[in-house]
Amino acid sequence: MRLFRSITGLRCYLENQRFSNYSLKDVFSNSDCSRNFSVEVGFVPTMGALHEGHLSLIRRARKENKIVVVSIFINPLQFGPNEDLDRYPQTLEKDKELCRAVGVDALFMPTPWQMGIDSGNQQSVTTLVNPPELLTQVLCGRSRIGHFEGVATIVMKLLNIVQPCRAYFGQKDAQQVAVIRRMVRDLNIPVEIVVCPVVRESNGLALSSRNQYLTVEEYGKAAILYQGLKLAEEAFQHGEKSALMLIEIVEKELIKCSEIAVEYVELVHPLTMETLNEVTQEGLLAVAVRLGSTRLIDNVLLTNRQPVVAIDGPAGAGKSTVARLVAETLKLHYLDTGAMYRALTWFVLRSGVDLEDSAAISELISQCNIEFRSHALANSQSTERIFVNGQDVTQAIRSLEVTSQVSNIAAQPAVRKELVRQQQAYGQLGGIVAEGRDIGTHVFPDAELKIFLTASVEERARRRQKDMQHQGLSEISLEEIERLIHERDLKDSTRAIAPLIKADDAIEVCTDGLSIEDVVDKINELFRQRSEKCPSN
Repeated sequence: MRLFRSITGLRCYLENQRFSNYSLKDVFSNSDCSRNFSVEVGFVPTMGALHEGHLSLIRRARKENKIVVVSIFINPLQFGPNEDLDRYPQTLEKDKELCRAVGVDALFMPTPWQMGIDSGNQQSVTTLVNPPELLTQVLCGRSRIGHFEGVATIVMKLLNIVQPCRAYFGQKDAQQVAVIRRMVRDLNIPVEIVVCPVVRESNGLALSSRNQYLTVEEYGKAAILYQGLKLAEEAFQHGEKSALMLIEIVEKELIKCSEIAVEYVELVHPLTMETLNEVTQEGLLAVAVRLGSTRLIDNVLLTNRQPVVAIDGPAGAGKSTVARLVAETLKLHYLDTGAMYRALTWFVLRSGVDLEDSAAISELISQCNIEFRSHALANSQSTERIFVNGQDVTQAIRSLEVTSQVSNIAAQPAVRKELVRQQQAYGQLGGIVAEGRDIGTHVFPDAELKIFLTASVEERARRRQKDMQHQGLSEISLEEIERLIHERDLKDSTRAIAPLIKADDAIEVCTDGLSIEDVVDKINELFRQRSEKCPSN
């Protein structure tokens, strides 16, 4: 692990790392360095006093990126005049060891001066980022005037310094996440914001650096925050959607502890922070209290939608067949992500642009509107057809021309980014089954049910050989097929874009010795068990 205190040093290190595996001749002879030579960087900004919540973000970043950068900077701009800047916990030596232990590549610990702040005047930066008031003057913003402007300003600076592919934040700070997402969108910053689940103490208290302010007695009493939220979440899962009722449930629990001073309990939209009267699709039930001298916040995300089933796994595990049948039996929509890549490839081929011109292809992407539509059949059944800009391309996307080019088109980062955006738009209302390599980790990280469908290399090789025999293709030995599958697995799990990764909360289903029907039945049973836990969906 490298430690940097200057912007210049960190930038030099990252530039070297991004091109470290290539000679200068390779780099300068390639017309598209960013696509072929750039290394993915994951970034976790912190204020130090690291705990398991921070480490969960770092581990996620380690799993998804080649280089992981963590920053430790106690940001003066986000503290008000009467807040705890002077006594904010500092455990720098411990933080360094924790970062080293979880595989951080670079630790950035700048001074206020390096970040453009005069230590004698914490408001001395020349340019401040001012997020929309609708996001910053509600919830915590009412009592922490200027807090989110300070957060946005320093996060913006850090993103510019590190220039990561992905930046990781915790769901506990939900309002901060909404502010940063809006800033990234409005200012067209090329970074993916990855939001990770709240990590909790054994008593349910959300992990926070400020928890160490609590006395032993206060720590025990603080568990009531999550207890109240859980009671409201359970009521929601059993059909309660009213904001008034959900808030009342939390407040009734909190008043059981006389030492707690409630600052707010509110139900808002998780992206816009707009106050909600009821949960129609998604709602953030958020709470802030004071216990002794410590301010505590927590929240739960309430989702009122049909479930999303995400199925990932290696090639040859039967994902496509299983996903289609699961969707059919559960009466959900099968989101054919492969067809979407084919549809875009068809559109690109029709345009006549040079297939090596990634900029021209990127320009076309925004002009390609892909739709799935149900088509009624004569026997009262229906089939699904795919349209591009209103034109039915269901058959056209299966042509040899499209088949021969789809891998090349799909490999372009801009193509994948846009189609993931469209896939996520389809999933907003839920009710879908999708399969791939990173559906549960990246496309639908909040899917209600995540399956990692797998099989041994030997089993997949036998299936592949059997398929080849049925198709009348030249027979290859099992040993050769196994070698090819090993190579494919390695390539899929180490590729820079959309690597094959099992989500932490995915359920692994090994299909060795199981028929397709057995696998579908198993997933349907898992779905039923999940639905019993969350009956509102």
